[in-house]
Amino acid sequence: MIKLERVNKIYRTDEIETQALENVNIEIEKGEFLSIMGPSGCGKSTLLNIIGLLDTPTSGTITIDGTNIAGMSDKHLAQFRNKTLGFVFQSFHLIQSFNVIDNVQLPLLYRNVSASEREALARKVLERVGMTHRIHHMPSQLSGGQCQRVAIARAIIGNPEIILADEPTGNLDSKMGAEVMQLLHQLNKEDGRTIVMVTHNEQQAEQTDRTIRFFDGRQVQ
Repeated sequence: MIKLERVNKIYRTDEIETQALENVNIEIEKGEFLSIMGPSGCGKSTLLNIIGLLDTPTSGTITIDGTNIAGMSDKHLAQFRNKTLGFVFQSFHLIQSFNVIDNVQLPLLYRNVSASEREALARKVLERVGMTHRIHHMPSQLSGGQCQRVAIARAIIGNPEIILADEPTGNLDSKMGAEVMQLLHQLNKEDGRTIVMVTHNEQQAEQTDRTIRFFDGRQVQ
């Protein structure tokens, strides 16, 4: 489903060069739940951004769902990302001026989907994450766990095969974090979605199929 070959990422300024990733080679199978661990600044989020096509490697190749990303135009890249990938972030990234159902519908605005169909799909995924009772609330009226459930609903509304989660429980207490993890496991086991999760939580990593560890931009395990 996801294959990275000899991927390097170097950030350069006039005075300094920083190697964020060095010779990364990873294969992630369809339906796998993979966790990525390592100390802060080791390149985990950079790696997730590259897999999510939000950043480009300095060198190396990326293949997602059989498609080599190299040479893809910005327009086609955005369309491919919107169709294939769903994102869940530590800080939720909900639009504060939109209510719950409008936030969830956002990925479908870039597709040829009618307003009535967008709303019907949004209600369906909100029911899936247990948030239909908050459908017209604003993000400021929700708890952290509820915000993350809305973010997960937004991530899956377009039916992506891959979900990328960057510290999805990092801003939650242990109870809310466990509920969010349970929801991610349901999406993995019941729907067969491939999930790649960056985490600092050893216990949560142990619940996934496999863990890859990074240190100073290099894959060490």
